[in-house]
Amino acid sequence: MSKQDANAQAEFPLPDFEELSHNMAKLVEETGKATAAYLKPIESGRTPPKGPADISDMVKTLGQLAEQWIANPQKAIEAQMNLANGFIDLWATTFKRLNGEAVAPVAQPLPGDKRFRAEDWQEHPVYDFLKQVYLITSHWADNLVEGAEGLDDATRQKARFYVKQISSALSPTNFLATNPEVLRETIKENGANLVRGMKMLAEDIAAGNGELKIRQTPPGSYKVGVDLATTPGKVVFRNELFELIQYSPTTETVLKRPVLLIPPWINKYYILDLTRDKSFIKWTVDQGATLFCISWVNPAASLADKNFEAYMREGLIAAVDVVLKLTGEDSLAAVGYCVGGTLLAMTQAYLATNGDRRIDSITLLTAQIDFTRAGDLKVFIDENQISALEDRMTTYGYLDGIVMAGAFNALRPNDLIWPYIINVYLKGQTPFPFDLLHWNSDSTRMTKANHSYYLRKFYLENAFARGELNIGGVLLNPKKITVPVYELATREDHIAPAESVFLGAQLLGGPVRFVLSGSGHIAGVVNPPARVKYQYWTSQAPLYGDIKGWLSEAKEHPGSWWPDWLAWLEAQAPERVPARDPATGPLPVLGDAPGEYVRVTS
Repeated sequence: MSKQDANAQAEFPLPDFEELSHNMAKLVEETGKATAAYLKPIESGRTPPKGPADISDMVKTLGQLAEQWIANPQKAIEAQMNLANGFIDLWATTFKRLNGEAVAPVAQPLPGDKRFRAEDWQEHPVYDFLKQVYLITSHWADNLVEGAEGLDDATRQKARFYVKQISSALSPTNFLATNPEVLRETIKENGANLVRGMKMLAEDIAAGNGELKIRQTPPGSYKVGVDLATTPGKVVFRNELFELIQYSPTTETVLKRPVLLIPPWINKYYILDLTRDKSFIKWTVDQGATLFCISWVNPAASLADKNFEAYMREGLIAAVDVVLKLTGEDSLAAVGYCVGGTLLAMTQAYLATNGDRRIDSITLLTAQIDFTRAGDLKVFIDENQISALEDRMTTYGYLDGIVMAGAFNALRPNDLIWPYIINVYLKGQTPFPFDLLHWNSDSTRMTKANHSYYLRKFYLENAFARGELNIGGVLLNPKKITVPVYELATREDHIAPAESVFLGAQLLGGPVRFVLSGSGHIAGVVNPPARVKYQYWTSQAPLYGDIKGWLSEAKEHPGSWWPDWLAWLEAQAPERVPARDPATGPLPVLGDAPGEYVRVTS
């Protein structure tokens, strides 16, 4: 045996058993608090108990996967032999390693997998063996999904997603006894880390009203209006659904045509106004735009019946009315982010059908209008799951934000779930403050009528892309959108996949500047020029086929897409006028930015 391996197999130091016993008693007490926090809403009847219905779709999907393998016994035997051969190879290499030979691992983590970076996973034979057993098995399970014959695309996508969730959950990094880092920490601290972790777990279950609201950043580490959403401005309008913020100019002259931002209602708007050096809003104001932004309400049960049409008429169209009244202009440019972009596209098609040309330029940031290839979120959406979700929303009148946040986290479990389970609840470490994760945990509710309509009409029926979406008696067609469009997709987007955004761009009836940004749904959008981070691609080629073909002909540019967008926007309407002060406009000021709605927590 090598000296390195001998050192790796050295005994863990013994804990202080008296202190350990004391901490185990505390752990039992904190476990009781966590259990009470979980049961409290169930006992009070405020939430339905979680049970088999929550996993029925997973069981059904994996059952369909198993049926395909059972139906082909020869292939099933080959699959079993592949797994057995992997284990045989692992036993052989482990035996050689224990006898002092240098051997290459049978299985390696995929590039970008951060779970096994600790030295013990490579140097300690036992933990290296556990790691490789897990990797062999999880890779084999992935191959079962990809190699199954007879699965339709939707079922294969679901199977791929569920297998990823199971394999992520079963990683040896997630358990005290099989994670050397956690084990060393527990012995070193005589279990005090577990007590701290369980205390935070109880607090986070209570914060989620019986569901775990994963602690990704310290509670209270940021304050909206103090640390985040600090760009100066005034609230110039308010109704049941939104507040409208007009930002104070920082230049002597501004673009004559105003700009209206439509953020997603499933998150708070200040993702576009994080810290000063990351704020898209501040940067746009500093370039000389008269900028307005919708801040959606965090809806209570009283707004349960506010549907998609209400968000269009009482939300976006009402905001357009106010912006044009305040500025005295005939038209504006609109920017929609994520589902805010979807709402903008539907509204533009509706207005165009009725001859309303007040929005004469639109920007769609990671916004889908064709949901054919809408990514892993489609796993959560079929008739049975939507019906179950509607039953849940009927109880409250809204969907609690923690549900959607959990779905988004599940898209990247090895980044957004399990590292926090390990570091916070097992190691007992308070996470570092991070503005983006604070925003991510500051979730919003969604009205029952709007969320149900959105899931059914877009994800389930793809009605707009099919030309079958009827709003207010008007049949909407994406070809009616003939104004200039700036369409941004992000290359690693798990929520609005770039391929899906690209397909939607091809449905529009006017000139489209399609741009692909590096990184994902958030970082690819919130990418200030000063950071010189990531890159973006443009092309003069027509939009056709798939995004891979487009990318093969595209030109890569370093840094942020923001200046490219501004140049596109300004070229359409370059005229400037003296700066507009929201404090002296024709409507009374209702308060300072960021307003009241954004401060309401779920």
